[in-house]
Amino acid sequence: MSATWDLLVVGDANPDVVVSGAPADPPWGHRERLVDAGALTLGGSAAITACGAARLGLRTAFAGRVGDDPAGRFCLDALRERGVDVTGCVIDPDRPTALTVVLASGGDRAMLTAPGCLPFHRPDDLDPGLVAAARHVHVSSYFLQPRLAAALPAWFAGLRAAGATTSLDTNDDPSGAWDSPVTAAIARTDVFLPNEAEALALTGTDDVGAAAEKLAASAGLVVVKRGAAGALAWTGDGPVTVAAHPVTPVDTVGAGDSFNAGFLAGRLGGLDLAGSLRLAAACGALSTRAAGGTAAQPTLAEARA
Repeated sequence: MSATWDLLVVGDANPDVVVSGAPADPPWGHRERLVDAGALTLGGSAAITACGAARLGLRTAFAGRVGDDPAGRFCLDALRERGVDVTGCVIDPDRPTALTVVLASGGDRAMLTAPGCLPFHRPDDLDPGLVAAARHVHVSSYFLQPRLAAALPAWFAGLRAAGATTSLDTNDDPSGAWDSPVTAAIARTDVFLPNEAEALALTGTDDVGAAAEKLAASAGLVVVKRGAAGALAWTGDGPVTVAAHPVTPVDTVGAGDSFNAGFLAGRLGGLDLAGSLRLAAACGALSTRAAGGTAAQPTLAEARA
């Protein structure tokens, strides 16, 4: 029997308040400072990945946890509008939806996140029928969801035994500790998708090639997002690299998540590794044409042009 969903994305969804042109040192003392622009958009690595995948034509479902509040309804409405199924989402009656303020300046940004109900998300929240109906399961934001993280190695192993493939994007560790238990989850996923800073932090190295090779010793395939430097994948046969897709960025929020969507669309669509990397690089770059993570996500035709 064919799968209902090409992709099930599990993880975080929250509103992003994106402030562009933010000062490096905000004026405290009840002072007001004018900035270039502000936008209220859908955020959360998992939610942005799900929207990007649906935009590329994948049958996509999202399973996360939001509060029973206006912020949660905003997230679910935004996902539905982009063609993502959200029937597997948990609405927490007791805790608020997570919220992130993104201070963006030039090519850099700082993110301030109130996790709300995210730490209470766990695999037991997921409908087994929804999981069984997916060809591939992607998990984002490992460090924001400790209950999900603790169960992830065993859950990934069970998915693999059932015939599904998996991928993981840990995203940043707000504590800066990069705790060792994450290595067990990395070892049990089919594709690991860190950015360069995350790969270096996880391995304690200062060379991206060495970091990718070290991570690939446990994970089957490691794909490192490098922004303007392109992307690097490492398999048992060694490195595969692609250049960055040319674009003049407006806002890089969510670019790595759109890269994830492109890479998974390529793999699930039968492209080889190099082809999947090129599609991913195009999706990540093109998503930076507008503020927020989802407004400029490309269609498959746009990404291939």
